[in-house]
Amino acid sequence: MTGDERLPRPRKRFGQHFLSDPHALGRIVDALSPEATDTVVEIGPGRGALTDLLSTRCSRLVAIEIDRDLVRHLRARYEGQAHVEVVEGDALEVDWGSIAGPRYLLAGNLPYYITTPLIFRVLEAPRPRRAVLLVQKEVADRLSSEPGTGDYGALTVNVQATTSVRTVGRVSAGSFHPKPKVDSAIVLLTPRPEPLLGTSEEEPFRRFVQAVFGMRRKQLVRVIREIRQLDATQAVTLVTSLGLEASIRPEMLSAEDFVRLFRALK
Repeated sequence: MTGDERLPRPRKRFGQHFLSDPHALGRIVDALSPEATDTVVEIGPGRGALTDLLSTRCSRLVAIEIDRDLVRHLRARYEGQAHVEVVEGDALEVDWGSIAGPRYLLAGNLPYYITTPLIFRVLEAPRPRRAVLLVQKEVADRLSSEPGTGDYGALTVNVQATTSVRTVGRVSAGSFHPKPKVDSAIVLLTPRPEPLLGTSEEEPFRRFVQAVFGMRRKQLVRVIREIRQLDATQAVTLVTSLGLEASIRPEMLSAEDFVRLFRALK
């Protein structure tokens, strides 16, 4: 029996695709750039390929894994490393901040089927100081897209309102086992030094942006009339007071424009 045969097998129900490319793994760690005193949270450590690298670069590593077989494997693998803690649980439900403390870094190979909910979790306070995520390439394109492009949407605005986004590099499907149907990309999210939103505004802003993009093909005046029950004159006056054209569509607004509009409508 080979070493790979002794490892827990990938489970389709957890969307597992284990990254095995040493170059891509190294790029994730380098982008995260942990220091010897840092606490790092890893989402979905899988068989431990990225965990091995992270564990040598930080003072504390918290690896959150939902697969019970992998949890057993990881705990045995890092039994002699007291600074590595393997937490069994769903990353969407585990409170990362309460486990790691307020100043942590985050890395993860996100399962495709829960990528968007996990990204929204990254945006919640207390946010990681940096987050390096391995996501589908199309998701990476959405995160970093510009207003007026086809990839631009509610996810883009919510992410860019709270963080800066940089695509570190592309990872081919052949770098994973089992091989997924699409390529992936490494993205770095860094919280804005001066957030556009206060903590209490984040959740209502998220709902507002999603509601607006639900009518992305309509003119903004029509959208806000429907959302806030304004008459035509009120809507036009509000939009133009923000320096925006009355005929503009939501997909043309920057994250900063969305924040100004959200506050004006409050």
